Amino acid sequence: MSDAANARILNQARGKHPDLMGSLQLSESLKSPRAGEPAITVQHLVKRYGDFVAVNDVSFSIGQGEIFGIIGPNGAGKTTTVECISGLRFPDSGSISVFGLSPQKDRDKIRMFLGVQLQESAMPPRLKVLEAVDLFASFYSNPLNPNELLESLGIDKVKSSIFKKLSGGQKQRLSIALALIGNPKIAILDELTTGLDPEARRETWTLIEDIRDRGVTVILVTHYMDEAERLCDRLALINHGKLVVLDTPEAIAALAGGNRVRFIPSRPVEDKTLLAISGVTGIERKEKYVTVVGTGDLAASVINSLAKIGIQFSEIEARSGNLDDAFVKLTKDKSSNTTEGVQ
Repeated sequence: MSDAANARILNQARGKHPDLMGSLQLSESLKSPRAGEPAITVQHLVKRYGDFVAVNDVSFSIGQGEIFGIIGPNGAGKTTTVECISGLRFPDSGSISVFGLSPQKDRDKIRMFLGVQLQESAMPPRLKVLEAVDLFASFYSNPLNPNELLESLGIDKVKSSIFKKLSGGQKQRLSIALALIGNPKIAILDELTTGLDPEARRETWTLIEDIRDRGVTVILVTHYMDEAERLCDRLALINHGKLVVLDTPEAIAALAGGNRVRFIPSRPVEDKTLLAISGVTGIERKEKYVTVVGTGDLAASVINSLAKIGIQFSEIEARSGNLDDAFVKLTKDKSSNTTEGVQ
């Protein structure tokens, strides 16, 4: 695509062809939400694809200025849920309110204060980074400064590069920039830091915290439990389209079952022997490793009890249960219930 073609794209988008961009025109009729009202309320949301139920009777509310995380396995219904909130998909039943507006009936109004970063996005291959951000900034009445935003995301040095020349991580950061350039009241970030290196991930976390500190409500869909623990005020865990648990990261992590001790025994040890040890409440086995779960001074109890019957240990690891452990525990399904689905 030539530079002239890029210019046509920009000019068309900025209003020379209202039929292309009419849905993005800003409305002055949106009233400021009342303090204390939820930013988003989802009630009994159901979305089907043919006979498959992707989202099954999900309900939750999100407070203003909250970072609300949605976690779950692949195909759990996470992306479908946020697509319904943003108006990209229509639910089959249930209701959604976004600052009192309906994503189905008031899409044009909602788009003026809601930014979305999707899992996958594409731009014209020869469109330059700054051109793309300037284009999106032109849709809004009070956008962020494009150059400052690109600098905060670490892509200011490639602002003159065309889209097809960007690395995967740079494309992801550009996608984040396009979601945030409108200075939104609500930002939906789906797999926010996928493709970013560890340093860039942490820089992006700081950016999101700064955005929240300005009063923006953030919905974060993520597979990274460390990201969810660091950023989110509350988490909704969705599995097979159903809401499994809704609570703070700390409260969900506590569902992992307390302390955990993993070790390799010098000889096989039966479950009944382990369960007889004080504080042990559960047992997990994987290959040669045995993990006991329980409460109190679990490591000392296990080591002392098994040493009395001549069992020695190697590769001992003791730690408290965390969000990763809780995620595995809460999404562990019987084989008869496993279903492949869409996100």
